[in-house]
Amino acid sequence: MKERLILTMVLVGLIEGTAAAVDPPCDMYPAAKQPRCTEIWKDLYKEDGPVIAQFGIDQLKRREAGQITAEQHLAQNMDFIKQSTEKRLVRLKERMAKE
Repeated sequence: MKERLILTMVLVGLIEGTAAAVDPPCDMYPAAKQPRCTEIWKDLYKEDGPVIAQFGIDQLKRREAGQITAEQHLAQNMDFIKQSTEKRLVRLKERMAKE
């Protein structure tokens, strides 16, 4: 249980830290709109944080139970992160279109 709590905290910390560092999707907007884009991007990370953390916890359970290998765990995590990012980019474009 303690490991899961630590994993959740690490994932959420990484998500929030990454959100602050990742503004390349906002580079495609005019300079005047980039600050608003960055705010939306960070909000999207906050919205998705619990889902991402839960996926990580579920993966850890499957790995500890011997249902997946370390390689599968890593590959599935990378796929999940890629898909999550793609969905966030779509949502970012939708929200920026409303601005």
